[in-house]
Amino acid sequence: MADRTTVKAKARSDFGSGASKRIRRSGLVPAVVYGGSGESVTVSLDPKDIFRLLRSESGRNTILDLKIEGGDTNNVILKDWQVDPVKETILHADFQRVAMDQTLKVTVPIVIRGEAIGIKTEGGILDVVVREIEVECLPANIPEQFECDVSELGMHDSLRVRDLPVLDGVEILEDGDHVVVHVVPLRAEEEVVPTEGEDVEGVPAEGEAGEPEVVAKGEKEEGDGE
Repeated sequence: MADRTTVKAKARSDFGSGASKRIRRSGLVPAVVYGGSGESVTVSLDPKDIFRLLRSESGRNTILDLKIEGGDTNNVILKDWQVDPVKETILHADFQRVAMDQTLKVTVPIVIRGEAIGIKTEGGILDVVVREIEVECLPANIPEQFECDVSELGMHDSLRVRDLPVLDGVEILEDGDHVVVHVVPLRAEEEVVPTEGEDVEGVPAEGEAGEPEVVAKGEKEEGDGE
């Protein structure tokens, strides 16, 4: 279940891209707190707190006590964040207020455990179709993750959403028939099949013209997916 931690923030009254740049230059991250019965509040906070949050066991689903300097303490969850693709720094964060007695929708990661039989003995590969899943529950019941044991999967076997562990107070919102993970054969390499008038290397025979036909051996349409 999600842990509780406290993060300190400073209220701010300046808005716009220019103000956000000044905040980042000062070593802080601009953020907004919204939702619940209160009005939206703009704040700034230490980016280390966000990184620490994302690297924790409960990750982005951690319920925080966000303490605003000179103001209230809010129960919040990190709803969204933006990262600089080059510098990998946090550019902005959104926090949503949560009521501990009201359900909310969150996305929970799926963790794969074990090595499938179909990989060890049949030469297959593991195709992970779904890596996270949406659930609805009370804040105190948010799972850190769903564990998916693939040890018994043979070639063409699969685990679906309905096979995920059932957790008290947690409703999975995805279709139970959706494939989470399955074992599939390696796709055969494409090879050139000579047409009439070509030699085995796909080059037209002397005095004749032709175009090589490319076919993929062993391809099979995958009917299951998210």
